[in-house]
Amino acid sequence: MKFFLVFISSILTCSVSFSQRQNARSKSELGAFVGGAYYIGDLNELNHFQNTNLAYGGIFRFNVHSRMSLRANFSYGNLEASDQDATNPVMANRNLSFKTDFYEFGAGVEFNYLPYQTGHSRHRISPYVFVELGLFRINPKTEYNGEWYELQPLGTEGQGTDLSKEGFYSRTQLCVPAGLGLKVSIARNLAINIEFGVRKTFTDYIDDVHSSRYIDRESLSEINGPLVADLSNRSLDQSPYGRRGNPATKDWYFVFGGMLTYRLGPPDKCFNH
Repeated sequence: MKFFLVFISSILTCSVSFSQRQNARSKSELGAFVGGAYYIGDLNELNHFQNTNLAYGGIFRFNVHSRMSLRANFSYGNLEASDQDATNPVMANRNLSFKTDFYEFGAGVEFNYLPYQTGHSRHRISPYVFVELGLFRINPKTEYNGEWYELQPLGTEGQGTDLSKEGFYSRTQLCVPAGLGLKVSIARNLAINIEFGVRKTFTDYIDDVHSSRYIDRESLSEINGPLVADLSNRSLDQSPYGRRGNPATKDWYFVFGGMLTYRLGPPDKCFNH
């Protein structure tokens, strides 16, 4: 968290420094995007774009010069997966599912492959790449007997008890957003972007699934109650020896879509490419 705050502070300091020497409005853009988001993890190991849901958000860019920009963005979306979609019989038997909203804030740098400026007569299109440091918040839930339950406070893997070495995971986590895109100037102050980004995370609990084994049902029921025991092992055969998760891997999520950006000032007369 401390590193994240120092990182954001450095970006803002750089923006102020540049704005003192040049027209900040001409170099600043605001935009909005809409697209999709999906998850890869214990409940969806390989199927990209499966259970893609709506995602949207906003972005601020400060164009340092024609090749590099500083950026900050906010994203909101929904992630979900279910073993009912699995073709692997072991995963289908596990019978777990989840969904969660996510709220993400990220800030970082963006590099244009070609010189670019919105509204410029020649340099009006460029592919780009970006990398950021971000925070995101989740709250995984599951449906059971017609009711939705928040999973984190329940401790379905015995978190916070003598049955597990793990404590309760945080619903706010660090991530590293990175990706690529294409920007095209369509008017003096308007541009459209197409962007695809991956979120490297440092948690295995987006889906509330981490441990490779099930906690003993009777012991978990005595400590956390029968509901938690039922949600911990929902396997169709009710075997206590089945596979629950894969602690060797972390969860990922992906965000993609189209973006419309508006430059806040007139074209930069000192355009540098």
